[in-house]
Amino acid sequence: MVISPVHYIAVPLLAAFTMPLIAKVSKELARVIPGLVMMYLSFVSVVLMQQVIQSGPISEVIAGWQAPWGINLMFTPFSGFLATLMSFMGLLIWLYSFNFKKVDFSQSLKYQTLQMMMVTGATGIVLTGDIFNLFVFLEITAITAYSLTAFYRERDGAEAAFKYLLIGSFASVFVLLAIMLLYTQLGTLNMAEIAQKIQAGELSGTMKTTIFALFLIGFGIEAEMFPLNAWAPDAYSQAPGPIGAAFASIVVKAGVYALIRITFTLFDIQGAHMYLIIAGLVTMVIAEVSAVAQTNLKRMLAYSSIGQMGFVLIAFGIGTKEAVFGAIFLMFNHAIIKGLLFMTGSYLTFNDTNKQISSLRGFGKKLPLVSLLFAIGAFAIVGLPPFSGFWSKLYVLTAAGSKEMIMLILIILGVSVVEIIYYFRVVGKLYFSKEENDIEVQKPSINAMIPMVILGLVIVAVGIYPDLVTGFFERATDMLLDKAHYIEVVLTQNVVN
Repeated sequence: MVISPVHYIAVPLLAAFTMPLIAKVSKELARVIPGLVMMYLSFVSVVLMQQVIQSGPISEVIAGWQAPWGINLMFTPFSGFLATLMSFMGLLIWLYSFNFKKVDFSQSLKYQTLQMMMVTGATGIVLTGDIFNLFVFLEITAITAYSLTAFYRERDGAEAAFKYLLIGSFASVFVLLAIMLLYTQLGTLNMAEIAQKIQAGELSGTMKTTIFALFLIGFGIEAEMFPLNAWAPDAYSQAPGPIGAAFASIVVKAGVYALIRITFTLFDIQGAHMYLIIAGLVTMVIAEVSAVAQTNLKRMLAYSSIGQMGFVLIAFGIGTKEAVFGAIFLMFNHAIIKGLLFMTGSYLTFNDTNKQISSLRGFGKKLPLVSLLFAIGAFAIVGLPPFSGFWSKLYVLTAAGSKEMIMLILIILGVSVVEIIYYFRVVGKLYFSKEENDIEVQKPSINAMIPMVILGLVIVAVGIYPDLVTGFFERATDMLLDKAHYIEVVLTQNVVN
């Protein structure tokens, strides 16, 4: 069997459509199918990443139609890294949520199917070389995210899902309008050919700025960029705990990828990078200050996630090789660390309907391992050594220093102090506050502990020895910054499927 990028799309789609039929024969088999699919996609990632390292990027043509006429999938070090990360996190989230809360089989089947489709849509966003198919995969990701936000009907999930749907609909309209204008002007939907034609001056300056602004708004909503992120706090707090981890580690990463791919590959707008810095700064500052005021743990983690995405935009906005490397490292760390924080936080507040931070007094003794893993995630996300978050923050600060952006460095450091305050407040409740509540703890099952421990070990291992992953990030950085190579691979070196 030939392993190819198309498997990321075809295999989970086939599984999603056949799961209801398989459930007629064996309910248990139907429940494990998403896990088997995620394991297979993780295997595909390993095979393709090895091939990319040895032979370079893969541009696979669908149905034999060569680009730019046909649809192609691009597996580069950058898109491949994200596809690998999404598949890996999808597998861990499936394992974690397998018995997270007891629901009837029909609900469980819907949940598992939607979760698998979310990973499929997000992976499709990062792999597609066609701008319209990027929109299609964006819709798949968004629709599954709306549905999962409202999964618990007895909560305020329906209201949060409606808000997410309303704002997400604006994102869809803006992206679709931008694609329509782009096609009427250039006559192509292939991203490499679009980049080539824009580079050749076939798009007027005014039209180019207009289309870029539409994409910026549309993808900025999915990337949690202020002021387009009003959906995020409610969606994170009302969705099932594992889906909060999926939003942070999968959905938002796809939105950031789309925004960065549009900025770095398709368009060359003067001032675009500075706008990313400004938008990232505003997003980071407002989100981190808002996080301090939260008494609900999940909302605090939601605002923290928004702030981290602002930091990622700042790093990409700086635009140097070192800064982009730091941004990709940040994306990796955010997925791993925030995934761990949402997983552990869900068990810490399992039986507290209000998810209050104040209810965590003394949980360091009640749930020692879960509390320890939450503390590791907290220390890592604020950038303390010897955890992985330290290195990504250091690379971005060093890149800002190389560009003599002193004020930017001071703001980032100031926000880091704010971040330390509210995370250490939670850790203090866990370990240094007298137990004053009667909330019964929920001990995690073994299938939930395994992914949490794995993520904790990854955070520590990468913190102690960052070279475990930096080689991949260097290749991803080089490919993202080399627009000419991307265009050449797609338009002249297609591998026909």
